[in-house]
Amino acid sequence: MSDISKNLQDLIRPEIKEMAAYHVPESSGLVKLDAMENPFSWPDGMKREWLALLSKAEPNRYPDPAAKTLVEELRGCFDVNPSLGVVLGNGSDELIQLVLMAMKDGACVMAPMPSFVMYQHIARSLGVEFVGVSLNTDFGLDMPAMLAAIKEHNPAVIFLAYPNNPTANLFDGDDVAAIIDAANGIVVIDEAYQPFAMKTYMAKVPQYENVLVMRTVSKLGLAGLRLGFLVGHQSLTKQLEKIRLPYNINIFTQLTASFAFKHIDVLNAQADLICQQREVLLQKLSALAGVRVFPSKANFILFSLLADSAERVFNELKEAGVLIKKMGAVKGLPAQCLRVTVGSGAENTLFLDAFISIYRP
Repeated sequence: MSDISKNLQDLIRPEIKEMAAYHVPESSGLVKLDAMENPFSWPDGMKREWLALLSKAEPNRYPDPAAKTLVEELRGCFDVNPSLGVVLGNGSDELIQLVLMAMKDGACVMAPMPSFVMYQHIARSLGVEFVGVSLNTDFGLDMPAMLAAIKEHNPAVIFLAYPNNPTANLFDGDDVAAIIDAANGIVVIDEAYQPFAMKTYMAKVPQYENVLVMRTVSKLGLAGLRLGFLVGHQSLTKQLEKIRLPYNINIFTQLTASFAFKHIDVLNAQADLICQQREVLLQKLSALAGVRVFPSKANFILFSLLADSAERVFNELKEAGVLIKKMGAVKGLPAQCLRVTVGSGAENTLFLDAFISIYRP
């Protein structure tokens, strides 16, 4: 290594060097059931109307930095109380980063484990201490451990994914309320999978000054836009707005999301269909010998193999043209776990047929 290369490497924080980049597998040519995407495209008429709208965009101009039209559509679409603030992000990942960037030195962030990997990943990237608290074996919150950890670490931020990823379950409402009451800091309720759970804390935000509800439109069918939003009391959202980068929501995302929110009935109908397909897939997987299937209130299903190798099954499914998610050695999950996104009926059938032919119970 040259002297200049060594000097450059010395500039990088040690915790960054120890991290691994977030890996997104190559999916070209595969039935893609690994990333919790909506499998359905828009109706042709809706797509033509959208393309006509985009043709009027002026990409030589900066977008509206406040995205006023988008925020107005969003408030109406998701019943956001007019007294609350809204912060927009380039996906929920940027919002997680914004919240943690705003915390003072020495703050720590907490989340149940296993949960969405970006809570820990972004905390580590910012040099913020992360405290994980293991879930119970049924994936419910271990309340004695959670409350003890809150008392010991006094976290500035607690993330609760509702439903949780990768376990797909909803935490008990009384447990969530107890955590909110015990917390001295911010509680972020991450509702990325709300369209499939049909439960939300959005209406309860006005009564909790320390609660932020976070949503993404990715699972609803707009993953390509990278749009997320936080809703909370303006005492918090105004502070976050100070560090939100200007123009972080580009003109095409603003136009497309505003348009999509006017057609929310189409997206909601697709979400309903995904829920129906989820129940079919849950039933068929549960009927297979040697497969342990966990309940789901999301658009994906977590399952473990009792007598076979998840690595082998994952690889042979991929060879057969179907990409799902291999969970690996995720702490808190049973051995040999896999996760499959609920796709269209045809995609689910392809997955099941391939899985049945490959799996060795």
